[in-house]
Amino acid sequence: MSATRSRSRPSSAPPSKAAPGRPRGVPRQVRIIGGQWKRTPLAVLDADGLRPTPDRVRETLFNWLGQDLGGYACLDLFAGSGALGFEAASRGAARVVMVESLPAAVRQLQAVRDKLHAGMVDIRAGDALGHLASCPPGAFDVIFIDPPFGSPLAARALAAAVSRLKPGGHIYLESGEDMSAALPAELEIVRYLHAGMVHAHLLAAKTS
Repeated sequence: MSATRSRSRPSSAPPSKAAPGRPRGVPRQVRIIGGQWKRTPLAVLDADGLRPTPDRVRETLFNWLGQDLGGYACLDLFAGSGALGFEAASRGAARVVMVESLPAAVRQLQAVRDKLHAGMVDIRAGDALGHLASCPPGAFDVIFIDPPFGSPLAARALAAAVSRLKPGGHIYLESGEDMSAALPAELEIVRYLHAGMVHAHLLAAKTS
């Protein structure tokens, strides 16, 4: 891992996730790290582009968001292993919508939801951008955008996600590169972290 840095504002200078055959560093499972289902394992499929958010990065993200997400409505696009969505549900989110296109991953998400009796989790099979386009304005407190590793979908998802945020809501964007210079004009970076191959951005709508 490279050095980690975090900031409250960007400086003034302007995905479901692995290549065929599990790439180096991609685990076979991750664990929920906080909340009522702490330490619950989540299997990671050996699938193209599937690279779950590392534990270290998830821990930092939920420190940023707050440990208690009680009452939140969350959208986990490109859900993959479900690490982000199940983490949010474990920490009290009232509703978590997970969207995933890979049938094997959808079945796995459904199995975990049923095992945990996680009635607040709504799993949707299909295209993430198509689902996002169908969501009403102001529907979510947090939107997680972690597209397949190396894919170009992040910018399109961000552009569509802005209007789906509730006032004061946040978008989490995970990418293989720093996206600071490529954000929609309506968004600003609230927190940023770079760890290894992961660039983690916590975004919010500009207030002025």
